[in-house]
Amino acid sequence: MYQTKWRPLTTRQLRPEGWLRRQLEIQAKGLSGHLDLIWPDIRESRWIGGDREGWERVPYWLDGFIPLAWLLEDEALQERAKRYIDAILAAQKPDGWICPCEEEERAGYDVWAAFLICKVLVLYYDCTLDERIEEAVYRAMKQLLRHISDHTLFNWAATRWYECLIPLFWLYERRPEAWMMDLAHLLEIEGVDFEKAYEAFDFAHPPVKKYWTQINHVVNAAMALKCRALMSYITGEDPNEFAKKMYGKIMKYNSMVTGHFTGDECFSGDSPIQGSECCSVAEAMYSFEVLLAMGGEVLWGDLLEKEAFNMMPATTTEDMWTHQYVQMTNQICAKRIPEESVPFNSNSGESHMFGLEPNFGCCTANFNQAWPKFALATIMEGEEGIAVNTLAPSSARVERDGAKIRICIRSEYPFRDDAVIEVETDRPVTFTLAVRIPGFAQSARVEGRDTACGIWHEVNREWTGISRISVELGFDIKLVDRPYGAKALIRGPLVFAVPVKAAVRELEYSKDGVERKAPWCDLEMTPVSPWNYGFCTGETEKYEVVHSGIGEYPFAVSDPPVKIKAKMVRIPWKEKDGVCEIEPDERKALGEPETVFLQPYGCTNLRMTEMPLVKIPV
Repeated sequence: MYQTKWRPLTTRQLRPEGWLRRQLEIQAKGLSGHLDLIWPDIRESRWIGGDREGWERVPYWLDGFIPLAWLLEDEALQERAKRYIDAILAAQKPDGWICPCEEEERAGYDVWAAFLICKVLVLYYDCTLDERIEEAVYRAMKQLLRHISDHTLFNWAATRWYECLIPLFWLYERRPEAWMMDLAHLLEIEGVDFEKAYEAFDFAHPPVKKYWTQINHVVNAAMALKCRALMSYITGEDPNEFAKKMYGKIMKYNSMVTGHFTGDECFSGDSPIQGSECCSVAEAMYSFEVLLAMGGEVLWGDLLEKEAFNMMPATTTEDMWTHQYVQMTNQICAKRIPEESVPFNSNSGESHMFGLEPNFGCCTANFNQAWPKFALATIMEGEEGIAVNTLAPSSARVERDGAKIRICIRSEYPFRDDAVIEVETDRPVTFTLAVRIPGFAQSARVEGRDTACGIWHEVNREWTGISRISVELGFDIKLVDRPYGAKALIRGPLVFAVPVKAAVRELEYSKDGVERKAPWCDLEMTPVSPWNYGFCTGETEKYEVVHSGIGEYPFAVSDPPVKIKAKMVRIPWKEKDGVCEIEPDERKALGEPETVFLQPYGCTNLRMTEMPLVKIPV
């Protein structure tokens, strides 16, 4: 068996602090914390004896709701989660089948949901140590082996087979039996071979619109980034090699400046008006967390931060009562787009609206996992010591060599550039504290001494009492090249965009028996401030960073914790039906330069991110 570099902690060991805890509290008070009360697909699901959806939506929701409830130590949320787990365990069939369908329906049932619910049960065990879970997962996995021996994997299960390895290997570590390895290999054999797929195809954006395929589906790709890392557990292969190759090939043709990739639903090229699905962000974050734990490469932490601090907050409103199905890099409006003007390849014209379930409800259930699992990935433990994977605020309690250790990260990162890591022990103990220094930093200092970037900075000593490790990161403002002759402004993990002020109209209605009612109704956002800007200087020393405090919402649209003051110029740039053209007609100024405050991409609903650099006559 492959020895992973780091082991994620559980909700019994870790707590979010500072703005990160506030972010989880907002999630609990928003859509995530109310889906079982307001959304029929959760409230009346077949998983708990109802007649609504009985496939992925309840497992998706629980995958985030469970760690959210325990990270916040919220007994009311925990009791609601337990109700679902109790019902699922009680309904498991004598032969181990765990999904809510009749026996005659099994052959046509996509067992992706079985993989997912078993992942959820393992997560619930980590939170509660519920003694029922191990036997339930054991029976479900053994039945799954019998099932797929007769009914070959198809559809979503075929492209997500590796997700089943997560509960399977958890089970194997607890009670190893030979048939479990048979199941692992059978899953790999029957599932899609992503290694061969990425050898055969370049996944450049095809010349036709309205295409759909499982192989380059954006959510499948986000999940599959970790497929070989998971298999490395038994093969011993490099857990990073394929993920790097896959990510590189995707980004060659389908990149976003945030480090994510377009997909609406499938890879969609590199236009700033193409979207990327919310589910793909949540799943990419989880893949990077798995890759970071398995192989320990700094790269995966860098990408995780970019997803968490840019893509995820941008795909929800700041109060997390609504979300988008797809987000656009240059997004000047969020209202229904007429069919003839839809820029997306296989999504409807409402996909970029904020609402309860715009376009399709999978993201309504699945976005819930992103922030709780990110919190759980902030600190990990390994054979040699403890890893601080990100400087976002959190704390953890672990034991090593008989000593009780508390690690606390005190910071406002990424809105500030420094942190203090406090280590407290109840007796002397020797271990290595490994601090991830991001590869996108230009300089770094730990305990007042310079260190390299893109490495794990190791502090190896005997720890006693309370020690404080200062970390300071240096970030340059950069204008990076983007397709179509555009530039984008980044600083550290944050992408900055021109915020477009919006007039917001609430749309309350019912559709297919589902009520949209404020605050979980659809929102129509139309621009009420200029958006047709270009950069007017490439001299980044002329851009000014402006800090302010973190308010009620960490990713506030109206009052973000950090801005960049810049000179921008308006340019001729056409739009139709609320969608701007991919690039402006001309790169010329329509007037004198004006002062504009760009703000973090994650602190915007409407925005312009990729814009040309316009030469201003002297």
